[in-house]
Amino acid sequence: METTTLDARIPSGPIERKWDTCRFEMKLVNPANRRKHSIIVVGSGLAGAAGAASLGQQGYHVDCFSYHDSPRRAHSIAAQGGINAAKNYRNDGDSIYRLFYDTVKGGDFRSREANVYRLAQLSVNIIDQCVA
Repeated sequence: METTTLDARIPSGPIERKWDTCRFEMKLVNPANRRKHSIIVVGSGLAGAAGAASLGQQGYHVDCFSYHDSPRRAHSIAAQGGINAAKNYRNDGDSIYRLFYDTVKGGDFRSREANVYRLAQLSVNIIDQCVA
């Protein structure tokens, strides 16, 4: 029987630098060419709506699709866990690594660690964008 390995497409390298290296090596899209690209966002919850809004502000043509009759019916409203951020308030002891470890542990060690580390790195910006 032949086995198939799933390619997660996670960049190689040390976990702290995987996504920074990937971002540095990616090709850029010229701002004048952004209107030539159409981006489809499936889902209008917190992540989908924030992503669509950010891409639209950068000049891309974005189509956002929702399964529900209204974008306000997304399940982000029903989420119980929420998202945390490594804001590191005074005497808080927060750090990117602590948020990373807590998130991986909370996910019963089933998550893709490189992606969780990147989420922890960007957590402050994500929270700031979502509440803006």
